Amino acid sequence: MQINKIPRQVVLLGFVSLFTDMASEMLYPVTPIFLTVVLGSSMAVVGLIEGIAEFISGMLKGYAGNLSDKLRKRSIFVVIGYALSAVSKPLPGLFPSIPVVAAARVTDRIGKGVRTAPRDALLASYSEKNTGAIFGFHRGMDTLGAAIGPLIALLLLNIYSDDYQLIFLIAFIPSIIAVAFTLTIKDNVIVKTKREEKKLLQFFKEAPKTFKQLIILLTLFALVNSSDVFLILKSQQISDSVSLAIIGYVFYNLVYAFTSYPIGKFSDRFGKKNIYIIGLIMYSIVYFGFAVSENFIITFIMFALYGIYAASTEGIAKAWVSDLIPDEYRGTAIGILTMTTSLAIMAGSFLAGLLWDKFGSSVPFIFSSAVSFLLAIRFIYLKEEKIN
Repeated sequence: MQINKIPRQVVLLGFVSLFTDMASEMLYPVTPIFLTVVLGSSMAVVGLIEGIAEFISGMLKGYAGNLSDKLRKRSIFVVIGYALSAVSKPLPGLFPSIPVVAAARVTDRIGKGVRTAPRDALLASYSEKNTGAIFGFHRGMDTLGAAIGPLIALLLLNIYSDDYQLIFLIAFIPSIIAVAFTLTIKDNVIVKTKREEKKLLQFFKEAPKTFKQLIILLTLFALVNSSDVFLILKSQQISDSVSLAIIGYVFYNLVYAFTSYPIGKFSDRFGKKNIYIIGLIMYSIVYFGFAVSENFIITFIMFALYGIYAASTEGIAKAWVSDLIPDEYRGTAIGILTMTTSLAIMAGSFLAGLLWDKFGSSVPFIFSSAVSFLLAIRFIYLKEEKIN
């Protein structure tokens, strides 16, 4: 990847995310299997844990983003957020039980809630009309860690005969490295004049129409975009292999990591909306493929397309919002985006678990595929404009 226009602070934040996601993704594909196979949890409980974790994280994202705008300090939220996530990693390995797994997952999401909006606002502050490239680079580094983590987990599972608890303990190491990198992060205050302080609701009411419509559409999509744990469990069901399921997930993350930056650059050139619509169509194809496929080779192809979908939507959405809102309110704006979508994912994850338990594994995937395709059509009529 050519990164000549990526500022040093963005690169440092990239390494923070790389090591954090290395740790998190060592556990992400392992945790649902640990819950269901080792601890005997139901799919509904898996969905509920994910939902509660995302709910708490979502609420904090909105508050932390707004607070970082008021304080004009974002790096402190980055340090605290990543430190909380680090502390949570080894707990299930030390105390293996469903309540402890749930508590660790919630603590990790609290950390994510504290850091996400301030960090993303900080990223946007270093952009020079290249928000797509900035967020694409960051998502690429983040997701490279997400690809390395499961590989480490898979290696450990094979060497130590499915010792899931050991993985939780080892995940603590890259987490601490990430926290060390956060200490090098500096604030970049662009606006030094006095600004009007606005609470979340007040800001949303006074925000540009395009921003409001975008938030509503992104939240509707999040309602059918359930946790990736369901993709892992579905691929395990198709392949009848934990290892193959994790390999598929790793493949998705590799595709995501290496396409994020170029797709981000494309979005700066050809428009965030156009790239996002392509991502939604990819998502619809992937979820339909997971619903009907009984062949792991096809599932593997779907994982690759899922990586392109993620690179075309996750960072792009934040870059899009950053283009619509001036720097002094970006923490609040991104906080609203991440808060509403996280709450929607909470509901969507629980619903997906219930649909799976009651009607079978294909039903939640078909439902998500259909709704996402309809939303892609609706996005065509959304105006793409720059406000700030």
